[in-house]
Amino acid sequence: MAGLLAIRGYHHSRGDQQRNVCLIPASAHGTNAASAVLAGMKVVVVATASDGTIDHGDLTAKIEANKDVLSCIMITYPSTHGVYDGDVRDVCDAVHAAGGQVYIDGANLNALVGLAQPGQFGGDVSHLNLHKTFCIPHGGGGPGVGPVAAKAHLAPFMPGDATTWSAGSGATDVPISASRYGSAGVLPISWAYVKLMGGEGLTEATKSALLAANYVASRLNEYFPVLYTGEGGLVAHECILDLRELTARTGVTAEDVAKRLIDFGFHAPTLSFPVAGTLMVEPTESEDLAEMDRFIEAMITIRKEIDQVDNGDFAVADSPLRRAPHTAAAVVSSDWDRAYPREQAAFPAHHKQDKYFPPVGRIDGAAGDRNLICSCPPLSEFEN
Repeated sequence: MAGLLAIRGYHHSRGDQQRNVCLIPASAHGTNAASAVLAGMKVVVVATASDGTIDHGDLTAKIEANKDVLSCIMITYPSTHGVYDGDVRDVCDAVHAAGGQVYIDGANLNALVGLAQPGQFGGDVSHLNLHKTFCIPHGGGGPGVGPVAAKAHLAPFMPGDATTWSAGSGATDVPISASRYGSAGVLPISWAYVKLMGGEGLTEATKSALLAANYVASRLNEYFPVLYTGEGGLVAHECILDLRELTARTGVTAEDVAKRLIDFGFHAPTLSFPVAGTLMVEPTESEDLAEMDRFIEAMITIRKEIDQVDNGDFAVADSPLRRAPHTAAAVVSSDWDRAYPREQAAFPAHHKQDKYFPPVGRIDGAAGDRNLICSCPPLSEFEN
């Protein structure tokens, strides 16, 4: 938001109030489009090529159609498809030639730190996510805190300090948050991480994240094809496992796999984003080899269960995949009537120590997302 408002302020200072179109690749996080709309911009989506990179034909057409009103493009590098776009400078040059600015989304900096400089790609402004890359937990999207870096021509339009700004002090330094420097509870963690790691350690972390993603991709590709790869068949910091052909053949969905992973003690990878019907796996630098091997073993075991459905051993509706996850109450019940044994349900990898049992079984998550559901207990239940 800070970077987009700086771009908007820059255009307005030049008398280009009409420049309000933000180009966003189809692979981008939804928060990019949401931020652009909040900044008063109109979003125009740029299509994806067959290899997962930006479709240059569509990009050229969208730039030409909006050349007089183009404000900027927001790109994520590496892309959320898990590949380095080798033509990133060409994309930036094309937007600049049409009078636009370039915002580089810092979501995937854990694939860049120590190896590349976003400013050298042609970007004008970028944020540096502290979550994931700089030791802040990534769960729930991660806290929205971290430095925003801009080139000199955008500096006058960066947000100001809420503690000193007043309505009459001008429109170029309007604050966008109550605390100019973010969360006092979060920032010391990243500071300590950077100090302890040093430049060499941070670079090594980046290399480890890339190695981990490519290790998972290479091990699982024959079981779940990796959708997009870059030069030499390699991925960047994450890989997208494509289940769509398996789903069409067997009825087993990516959600089934996600739920079944809970029985192995794993929180599922990103489900159906950025491509519906897929799983996006991003081990980062945090997982050691034993844990990655455990995940790979779980995924291979799940593929064998998919093959059981494909072979007709049981219908998909009666499979351990569709009926996952399995609670302790379900497994110990004397009413077990499922088409597969209890051991396969609860201990699919035959590891019977440190077993995690989920508190609830399968629910209709989409119904809860789309509908407000309130149990609305009577006030008497809250009486002492």
